[in-house]
Amino acid sequence: MSESKRISNLYQSIYNGNPWLEVTLAHTLENVTAAQAYRKVNPNLNTIWEIVNHLIQWRRNILRRVQGETVLTPDHNYFVPVLDSSEAAWEQSIQNLAKSQELWNAFFEDFDDADLDKIYVNNGHTFYEHIHGIIQHDVYHLGQIVILKKFI
Repeated sequence: MSESKRISNLYQSIYNGNPWLEVTLAHTLENVTAAQAYRKVNPNLNTIWEIVNHLIQWRRNILRRVQGETVLTPDHNYFVPVLDSSEAAWEQSIQNLAKSQELWNAFFEDFDDADLDKIYVNNGHTFYEHIHGIIQHDVYHLGQIVILKKFI
C-alpha cells in the first residue's frame, strides 16, 4: 500500500471510520442540533459550530496548498461568528464538512507519493507535514467538540 493511501485511510477514519481513538467527527456531530452547536458555553470558548466552520476552512486551505496554490490565511484564522443559526444553516455546515472530506478523498486518489516531499513556499513545510498537520488539526478540534458536547 502506498504511503498516501495509508494517510488517506487515517484521514478517512477520523472523519467516519474506525480510528484507534474510537471517536470520529461524523459520529460526534451526528445528533448535535443547531441550537446546541450555536450555544456559547463560555464567552472565551468557541462554539461547536464555529469550530466546525473553522475545520472546513482549514481543510480547504491545506488542500489548496498541496494542490499547488499559495493561500493567505486571514487574520481571524477562520474563526468567525455564525450569523444564521437556523437548522438549515447547521445542516449546510455539516454538508460542507462532508464535502471537504470528499474533496480530500478525491485528492488522494491521484496523489503521487513523491509529492509528499514537496515544500510549500510560504512556510518551508513539506506536503507530508501539511497533510499530517490537517489530520492533527481535526483531532485537536474533535477533542474540543467532545468536551463542549458534555456542557450541552
